[in-house]
Amino acid sequence: MSRVRFRGLRWPSEAMSEVDVGDRLLWPEEVAEVLGVPVGTLANWRYQRRGPAFVKVGRHVRYRRRDVDSWVERHVVGGRR
Repeated sequence: MSRVRFRGLRWPSEAMSEVDVGDRLLWPEEVAEVLGVPVGTLANWRYQRRGPAFVKVGRHVRYRRRDVDSWVERHVVGGRR
């Protein structure tokens, strides 16, 4: 699968304009792959209210890309920004 860089994270490539990218709803599997954590870790973070903000679509969990990016930026430790 080809990928594109977006603010330092590797996201699956998609045919969307730059304006639409932050509004796309992502599946937990996609977010887990980007963050390099198991899907179960995301589930634990949701339960503990520790991870990125998420959206419930019926019984389904989704993440807004901009929320994941924002969460990552808030967790940068050390180095220069």
